[in-house]
Amino acid sequence: MIRIGKLELENNIFLAPMAGVTDLPFRLICKAQGAGFAYTEMISAKGVHYRSKNSFELALTTDEEQPVGVQIFGSEPDVMAEAAKIFADRGAKLIDINMGCPMRKITGNGEGSALMQDPGLIEKIVYAVVRASDVPVTVKLRRGFHTGVETAPECAVSAERGGAAAVAVHGRYREEYYSGHSDWTVARRVKDAVNIPVILSGDVTGPESAQNAFAVSGADALMIGRAAMGDPWVFRLISGTGGRPDNDERLSVIKQHLNLLREFKGNFTAASEFRKHAIWYLKGLHGSAAVRDRICKTNEPDEIAQIIERYFEALKIDTSGIKE
Repeated sequence: MIRIGKLELENNIFLAPMAGVTDLPFRLICKAQGAGFAYTEMISAKGVHYRSKNSFELALTTDEEQPVGVQIFGSEPDVMAEAAKIFADRGAKLIDINMGCPMRKITGNGEGSALMQDPGLIEKIVYAVVRASDVPVTVKLRRGFHTGVETAPECAVSAERGGAAAVAVHGRYREEYYSGHSDWTVARRVKDAVNIPVILSGDVTGPESAQNAFAVSGADALMIGRAAMGDPWVFRLISGTGGRPDNDERLSVIKQHLNLLREFKGNFTAASEFRKHAIWYLKGLHGSAAVRDRICKTNEPDEIAQIIERYFEALKIDTSGIKE
C-alpha cells in the first residue's frame, strides 16, 4: 500500500505513461496483471482547451480500471489548470504533469522536459493545477535538460512548493533520450530534497532490477515502461504475486487485448494498433517472425486472432518454446 495525497494505491509498482502505448485496453491488461496504478498517454492541455476530440479520447476510462491518472502537458498555467479541472471532473483520480518528455516537437514549444530549465514556471504550473482540481497532482521529471546539468532535485522542490503530492524522475537527461543507462541515484538526491513520495522511472525490467532500483534510489515506488510492452506479467513478477505465463495464458491475454481494442476503438483501428503489440507479445517465441509478418499484412481482427491461435497450436507440437 502506498499513499499519494489522499489516494491509496494497492502497490508501488506502476505502469508509466507512454505515448502510443498506454491506452485504455493496455492499461486494463496491466492492471489485471498487478500494476498498482496506471497513467494515460500524455494529453495536450491546449488540445483540451480547443476541445480536440482526440485529446478526450486519450482520457477514456472505465470503472474497472479506476483509480487512473491522467497525464497532461503544456506550459501555460491557466490552460493546464483548465485541462486538469475537466479531467478531474470526468473521473480522473490523479493529474500528472509531464515535465520529462524529451521529444523535439514537445520541447520546441517549451513543454515537457524544456520546463526543467525554468523551476519558477514549474511552481506556477503546479500551483495552478493543484488549485483547479480536487485530486492529487504529481509531476514527472527527467534528470535534467542539458547533459551534465542535473536539475531534478531543484525542480522537484519547485513542484513540491506548488503543491505536488509526489514526483517521478527518469534517470536520463533530456539530451540522452532513451540511450545509455538510467541513473537511479538521482531519485535518492530528489528524495533527500523533498518531503513527498518519489517514484523512479527508467530501466526497471524485472524482479532483480526492481530490487536493485529500490536499494539504489530509496524511491517509494517504481514506474515500469518499456519492459511492460508485450510483457504485462512483469508487474506480478516484481510484486511476487505470480510467475511467468505459460503459452495458454499468453494466448488468452493476447486475445483479450485484441478484443478490448475492438470494443473501444472498432475493428479497423484495432487491427492497426494491435500490430505493434503483437510484435512485442511474440518477441522471442520460437518461429514467431513469420507470424508477425502475416499479422502486419492484414486489416482484419478476426484474421489476426486466427493467425495467432494457429501459431500457438503449433507451439504445442513444437515444444522448443521461448528462446533462452
